[in-house]
Amino acid sequence: MSMDKAERLNRLLPNGRGVWIPIDHGASDYPTGGLEDLEGLIQSLIDASVDVIVAQKGLVSAFAHLCEGTNTSMVVHYSVSTRHAGPDMNNKVLVGHADETLLRGGIGVSSQVNMGSEHEADMVQRMGELNRQALHAGLPAFGMVYARGPHLNHQDDDITRSQAHAVRLAFELGCDAAKCVWTGDATSFERVAASAPIPLLLAGGPASGNTADVLSMVEQALNAGASGVCMGRQVFAHSNPGAMAKALVLMVHEGASAAEAMEAGGL
Repeated sequence: MSMDKAERLNRLLPNGRGVWIPIDHGASDYPTGGLEDLEGLIQSLIDASVDVIVAQKGLVSAFAHLCEGTNTSMVVHYSVSTRHAGPDMNNKVLVGHADETLLRGGIGVSSQVNMGSEHEADMVQRMGELNRQALHAGLPAFGMVYARGPHLNHQDDDITRSQAHAVRLAFELGCDAAKCVWTGDATSFERVAASAPIPLLLAGGPASGNTADVLSMVEQALNAGASGVCMGRQVFAHSNPGAMAKALVLMVHEGASAAEAMEAGGL
């Protein structure tokens, strides 16, 4: 059954909330722990009822059929660079067009900007262009804007250290939802959450191996205005990805505390 953009967005973010698991990392760097058995991983995420799996287009083509008849959908991430690119390693180029998305089995698009990078202007243009394509195709657009380049120029009184600007940029470039980063405390994160009138999904950061710390961060962020999570390594590199994913679903969609989610998932 064909869906319009609003219906697709509601499927990706039911009631404006979402548990999204990006597994696109293998394009940039491989071997990557946790991404060896893709079919097994994807099935465990589907079984946990995550809302979205974000992946590069080839992976979506190969595995989107597993999502049929489930609560899980796929979003195609169109930005990529690899560890071998030297000074261009953080220059994310677009490797496709929004018009491929439905044909491959996805129902949304995603792209990345590294704000403050030498190549920021090019990446901003690419995100804007992909979002234009998505608009015409009736597809929701997701933005991953990272404030981490060498040319970052924080405002003196910006307690978010440009993280508020990152989500604002994603919104102003036409993203329907965006990734955000935990700023370390509720006061500064509330400023981030108030910076854009779109759902903001919390990033996980490097795999820490400490489940309690990760879920505690999620609980604090949800209480301070996050609409969900967009976490890759914290899930797929976990010793039990399915249980970690289920814990996040319980927190985001059922209001469980970190402690309750850990207990329910046997973590």
